[in-house]
Amino acid sequence: MCDCLPSAAVPATSRRRLLSGAAAFAALASGADAFAADTPLPDNRIGGDAALQRLVQGNLRYAQGKQTQRDFSVGRVARTSGQKPFAAILACADSRVAPELAFDQGPGDLFVVRLAGNFVNDDAIASMEYAAKFLDVPLIMVLGHSNCGAISATIKVLQENAVLPGHLPGLVASIRPAVEAASRRKPASLLEAATEQNVRQSVARLATSAPILGGMASSGAVKVVGGVYDLATGRVSIV
Repeated sequence: MCDCLPSAAVPATSRRRLLSGAAAFAALASGADAFAADTPLPDNRIGGDAALQRLVQGNLRYAQGKQTQRDFSVGRVARTSGQKPFAAILACADSRVAPELAFDQGPGDLFVVRLAGNFVNDDAIASMEYAAKFLDVPLIMVLGHSNCGAISATIKVLQENAVLPGHLPGLVASIRPAVEAASRRKPASLLEAATEQNVRQSVARLATSAPILGGMASSGAVKVVGGVYDLATGRVSIV
């Protein structure tokens, strides 16, 4: 037997509270949308040197635990009309590396391309061409990181003749030149040296890529740099 009251019998005070709560929620949602819509897209056409400095300062805040407090919903509506990132970053797909967090930036600030090993292939070049040519991004960074699994796997293949399944041999083939170049220097840590070499070779390829990025880099329209993120400290070292 149901002892529920019919809707007509709901006390007036309960109905008033329900309506009042719904109205408050609607007003809050409307206000948030209006605030987001009224927030213009940032002007990120600041030049390569200034863009790099912004990344460096953001990374310092992140490493020190002094990130800028952000409401990531602010500007959401404005961003539907376009994007104005101030830097494009080719980063590793490693789950421990998040460029937006590492550089203390918000939505729309960074144009990020990620793949295991952060090496440059035709797709990566095309993505960076789009960022530089059509989004007017003044800075491109190749971001490697310590203890990279893709670099480690490549070293294992070269040193131990390890056999990887699926499409992984193709990934190793792309990273192999950097590992071989680093190994010829007989470094104390091949993993660290190969990580830096992989970044440097990727930077060189982007900075000389025809027909778009090479010319833009030569003219100073876009700056191409490399960095290595340290998993333990959160700091990014420019290489």
